[in-house]
Amino acid sequence: MISFNVLSPEEITGELAARLKRRRLARNLTLEGLAARSGVALGTLKKFEATGRIALPSFIRLVVALDDAPALEGVLKDAEYRSLDDVLKSEKLPKRGRIK
Repeated sequence: MISFNVLSPEEITGELAARLKRRRLARNLTLEGLAARSGVALGTLKKFEATGRIALPSFIRLVVALDDAPALEGVLKDAEYRSLDDVLKSEKLPKRGRIK
């Protein structure tokens, strides 16, 4: 599997589209079938598979319709610390203000 660490944002969206298409095909779903099951417009789904562009709520609907909602659990998940050393080694954020 390709690591997102080495990809541009455009490449990541393309990879997500390719993964979704492979998952759709593995479940023997047509574009029309997944569109109907998810409530996402057929044109939106076709555009996503071709370009990687889609609104986040539509992407989530597609993932849920493919029974892959648990895969979303890891997205932007808070860090889990296993020891005090892990906490002390973690990146320290400024006490106030935003990072530029």
